[in-house]
Amino acid sequence: MDEAWPAVERHDTGEWVLRAAGGVTQRANSVWPRGTAADPLDSLRGAVQWYRQRRLPLIFQITDTPANSGLNAFLDEQGFGRQSETLIMARPAGLERVPPVAAKVEILDSPGDDWLDLWWSVEGRGGAAERETARSILAGCPSLYALVRDDDGGPAAVGRLAMVDGTGGIYCMATSPSHRRRGHASLVLQALLSEGTARGLDSFWLLVTAANHAAFGLYAQAGFTESGRYLYRQQRPRRALTGC
Repeated sequence: MDEAWPAVERHDTGEWVLRAAGGVTQRANSVWPRGTAADPLDSLRGAVQWYRQRRLPLIFQITDTPANSGLNAFLDEQGFGRQSETLIMARPAGLERVPPVAAKVEILDSPGDDWLDLWWSVEGRGGAAERETARSILAGCPSLYALVRDDDGGPAAVGRLAMVDGTGGIYCMATSPSHRRRGHASLVLQALLSEGTARGLDSFWLLVTAANHAAFGLYAQAGFTESGRYLYRQQRPRRALTGC
C-alpha cells in the first residue's frame, strides 16, 4: 500500500516512515509506523518537528492489529483522535464473473488530462499545484488507468490499478455525479481486474471507508472480502486561552 501511493517526500527513521506531499491526500501526508518505537515520546517529538517544518498536521495511518495496540494507547494519552476508518479488502486473481469489458473501457498507461480531470473533480482538494502533485503520486509506481466515456465521448468513470510485487491495488474509483447508478463503476472495476489477471497478477486489494456501504457492496459482488482495517490518528487542536 505504501509503494502504491508514494509520497513526494519520505523520511524513514528505521521505526516510523514520515511521508509528505504538500497536503495532497491523508495517506501521502501521514506517518506509517513500520515498527515499534523504542522511545515513542521522543519519536513523536521528532515527527511533530518534521511536519511542522512543512506546515502540515501530524497524522498517523495505523492498521488495526495487536502489534499496534501499544501505539494506539500511547496516542490516546497524547490526545489523538480517530477518524476515517477504512477497510482493506482483498481477493485472488481469476475470479472475474463477467467477460472482459476492455472494448468498453479505455486502458491507459498514464493518467491523461481527461482521466485526471474527472478523478480530481470528484476527489480532489486544491488548485493546479495540488492537482499536479496528485498526478505525480498516481504515476509513482507501475499503474494502469481505466476510463469509461459516455455516449457523447465525455469521461464518465475512472479507476486505477497500481501494480506492486505481483499484486494489484484498486484506487481512484470515481464516477461523475451525472453518470452514477448506470453501471460505469462496475465496468471500470471488471476491466482493471481482467487486465491485471492478464498481466500475471496473483491477487488484488482495495481500500474503502467503512461508511461507504454502496462501494462495499460493489466490491463484495466482485469477490473482495475484508482482510484488515486502518484508521487515521490526528492530534486534536488545543484551544488557546483568550483574554476575555
